[in-house]
Amino acid sequence: MSRLLDQPAGGQTYAAAGVDIAAGDEAVERIKSVVASTNRPGVMGSIGGFGGAFHLGATGLTNPVLISSADGVGTKLHVARLANRFSTIGHDLVAMLVDDLVCVGAEPMFLLDIITVGRLVPSRIEEIVTSIADGCRVAGCALIGGETAEHGGVMHPDDIDVAGFAVGALEEGTEMGPHRVLKGDLLIGLASPGIRSNGYTLARSVLLDDEGRLNEPAWPGASVTVADELLRPSVIYAPAVLAVRRALGADLHAAAHITGGGIVGNVPRMLPEHLDAHIDLETFETPEIFFEIQRRGQVSSDEMLRVFNCGLGMTLAVASHQADAALAAIATCGITASVVGSVKRGNQGVVVA
Repeated sequence: MSRLLDQPAGGQTYAAAGVDIAAGDEAVERIKSVVASTNRPGVMGSIGGFGGAFHLGATGLTNPVLISSADGVGTKLHVARLANRFSTIGHDLVAMLVDDLVCVGAEPMFLLDIITVGRLVPSRIEEIVTSIADGCRVAGCALIGGETAEHGGVMHPDDIDVAGFAVGALEEGTEMGPHRVLKGDLLIGLASPGIRSNGYTLARSVLLDDEGRLNEPAWPGASVTVADELLRPSVIYAPAVLAVRRALGADLHAAAHITGGGIVGNVPRMLPEHLDAHIDLETFETPEIFFEIQRRGQVSSDEMLRVFNCGLGMTLAVASHQADAALAAIATCGITASVVGSVKRGNQGVVVA
């Protein structure tokens, strides 16, 4: 008999060391139906295998080009842990992933998630994956697999991190980007009602000097709490951007997802070297939470624009004669939008006024 089979029952176990296999199995059973609810044409098989499969033939594209993105939710998760509220964190993850894909013009096809915890609680995993699935249904992409890792003895039992990887597809030669942007293009801004998932290290530093503030009004006279505002789910812009792409075709030139780096850090990513984006801050509404961060932390205007979306979650560059058509397409998706500026000669920068 192998010496491996010689040891009697008892002694150290994986669960005692910090990894509970039974809890992991329970979590998988809890999420199977939720994951299946995101299926779309192209999905092959179900979760539980060694890899998620997707048939590119289902895209209907002649020469498909795959576009991929990887991202996480950042320290917004710390707020979720303090408030013990995880029901929208997965929605944030989907937004961060698919809204990057559509900036190239790709339709999101599928997504995989990675949830890392200090201690695996099946009900919490179910809550997070349910919110990921909710976001996937909004975005029209399938959740075809993922990983749940329990890092017992390494992470604090209550610690958690959520990240993912998404893939979209488009027809070869139809990519959006700086190469299509022209002088005179108009900039369409899609509104963001909150912070979304970026800038939370600064936001927490300013707003959560005391964890007890979570349940206080977000600003003087507010009907929502600090926790409500900090955990407000990110808008998923992908359906609206794809609606504009269908309506305008090649007249939708480029898009910028306003994430880490704020307005001034992300808008230049959709510009060629010889053009600037001129943005009028009076053309869109800045939610009160940003003013509260600025007031409480005495944060400079330049820093606010370099860190936060300040009410502008996505920016599109469109042919000037197509601005009304773009706004109409966005409206069908229930998202507020406006013309926020234009493209002029410059040096791949942002001029705000």
